[in-house]
Amino acid sequence: MRQHLDYPDGSMYAFVRKNAAQYADACALEYFGKKITYRRLLDEIGRCAGALRAMGVKKGDAVSLCLPNIPQAVIAFYAINCIGAVANMIHPLSAEEEIRYALTLSESCMLIALDRTAEKIERIRMETPVRHVVYVSVDSFMPLHVKLGCHLTQRTKTTLPAEMLHWHDLMAKGSPVPDDCGAQADDCAAILYSGGTTGRPKGIMLSNRNFNAVALQSIESCGCLQRGDRVLSVMPIFHGFGLGICIHTVLNFGGTAVILPQFKAAEYHKLLFRYKPNVIAGVPAIYENMIRSDAFAGRDLSYLRCIISGGDSLSVSTKEKLNRLLAAHGCNACVREGYGLTECVTGSCLSPEPPAKPESIGLPYPDTIYRILDPETGAPMKTGETGEIVLRGPSVMLGYLKEPEETARTLVSSDGHVWLHTGDLGYMDEEGYVYFRQRRKRMIVSGGYNIYPQMLEEIISTHPEVSACAVVGIPDEIMGQRVRAYAVLADPSADAERIAAEIMEMLQKKIARYALPRGIDFLPALPRTLVGKIAYTELMKGGACEHAES
Repeated sequence: MRQHLDYPDGSMYAFVRKNAAQYADACALEYFGKKITYRRLLDEIGRCAGALRAMGVKKGDAVSLCLPNIPQAVIAFYAINCIGAVANMIHPLSAEEEIRYALTLSESCMLIALDRTAEKIERIRMETPVRHVVYVSVDSFMPLHVKLGCHLTQRTKTTLPAEMLHWHDLMAKGSPVPDDCGAQADDCAAILYSGGTTGRPKGIMLSNRNFNAVALQSIESCGCLQRGDRVLSVMPIFHGFGLGICIHTVLNFGGTAVILPQFKAAEYHKLLFRYKPNVIAGVPAIYENMIRSDAFAGRDLSYLRCIISGGDSLSVSTKEKLNRLLAAHGCNACVREGYGLTECVTGSCLSPEPPAKPESIGLPYPDTIYRILDPETGAPMKTGETGEIVLRGPSVMLGYLKEPEETARTLVSSDGHVWLHTGDLGYMDEEGYVYFRQRRKRMIVSGGYNIYPQMLEEIISTHPEVSACAVVGIPDEIMGQRVRAYAVLADPSADAERIAAEIMEMLQKKIARYALPRGIDFLPALPRTLVGKIAYTELMKGGACEHAES
């Protein structure tokens, strides 16, 4: 792997357009079987860019997208980038107040949203700076037979306000813009939002350089991506993983992004069988469901050549189970874990192929430097010692929108460089491999002892009858926090009391007494955030569950 790459000086749109010239007639997007070539995609982007200009959108303006993974989302994103505006990405399932906050914070002049969100958007739009709203349907690009099926199964009909624009109205305005506006690499191109686990979500300002760097770094680090590869791009476009890897990276190596407006992790196997992708990139919840599924019997998975996990930590046990499943069905690849955060778009570290150290999250991307610092003093830690992960490189964000103090705490200047303080704990070995321990905020302090829940989770997940688990700290008046463990059974009818006793016996052999949970709580499923990560804050609140004390 090369350690230094050359990054373009222009926009994301210009980078895609330049690369797409080599494969104009190849398939860029596939949507319910309908294929959109690179040539058509660029034509649609040009038309949309011209329409946005005709609507008064100027360079530097913010345009919000509140869309799932549909062709219009990709077209609009690059059209916004083409004219030098800023794409403000909002989750379509966000509550009214969350949408109002994102529109106001970004000072968006326009909103392009899913028609099914119209009711809540119309209730708050007058409280925002938005001048124009354009509504989009998921069925516009569907093949006819799929569109008919969609209409028949849709439970409620979407009624748009009479004066509102629809996508086809927008696209009918203005002339195509064939060239981009000359945006610079360090111009803000997109605003993505943090998970909002503490307080309001933060608007993360990302540049053209950030996204283009991640695309080139990911292609180089993967080392196996080929023009024409089919990538199952189900990670949401309003998230760094989905936008930076599953869309922008794919379009820059000449792949096909297979996109869908929604999917269920429990039915992911159906997408594999139908679309036969060469590359999949997902969160642990997807892979945990694959392991639990009995649908793979007699199925061939030899078409899979690259399997990436990101967005959350993947236990060693889950990796081993998944690799056995893949190998048993003809796949020669192993799952490769990546690490990153939205503050550097997405991944900044990836396990090599084949993964040499299962416990590791791999090696840093080209031009990305990692350090491990003492979280209290900021002093460098020795090899093998756990501390805060900090990094620098071309994918590091511009900062948090309108939050200079938070930006200064996260982006720290030292030795002539700007370092991103991740808030994550980990260490590096003598060969430069990085090991993730957990979020610093997840560290449990009980009776003065520091407890790392991921260590417990690694052990619990090795139990053959456990499909998923999580360990959190619960407030305690005497100890400060106490350890609470949750698990999901592969077979819900299994003897929970017996399994709890077996798990506790496993933990007692490897974990100090002060770090042990008092028991195991069994849940039908772990709560998840909108992007599929484990919702630890929900678990910390407790709630109704089937409890088994040991």
